[in-house]
Amino acid sequence: MGRPRKFKTPDELHSAWETYKAYCDSKPVLTHAFNSKTGEFVSAELKHSVTYTIEGFCVYVGISRQAFHEYYAESKRFVDIVTRMREECETDAREKFEVGAIPTQLAGLWMSKYGYTTKQEADVEVKPSEKLSDILSQLGGDDLDST
Repeated sequence: MGRPRKFKTPDELHSAWETYKAYCDSKPVLTHAFNSKTGEFVSAELKHSVTYTIEGFCVYVGISRQAFHEYYAESKRFVDIVTRMREECETDAREKFEVGAIPTQLAGLWMSKYGYTTKQEADVEVKPSEKLSDILSQLGGDDLDST
């Protein structure tokens, strides 16, 4: 038997999830810029949004990913809220790509976590009786027979 659960009810987990999402939607980020008028570097705290993740939530509330999966993801009592959390993570990432909050160059890598892929399947049928020279001659490579 391990440590007691941090969240005793699905409502407690849901409340913590909502707090985490609000944090992600307005995460304070310290930025630095050079002011050419004054010749000084200026620092400012700006609000930026970051994507929701189960891993980020675990760090935010102070539990391990393993404990999250053991105590909540694998529990029938918590299955609805955990499913919703996963769905909201996926939807949030997609929306942030679509509005440009996340660079689109990262889309393939980031969305692969949710089963999306940038690969396209090609249906190519090759008949065993066809020879490479026959295929190449159909493509206009008749001069290959002279070798």
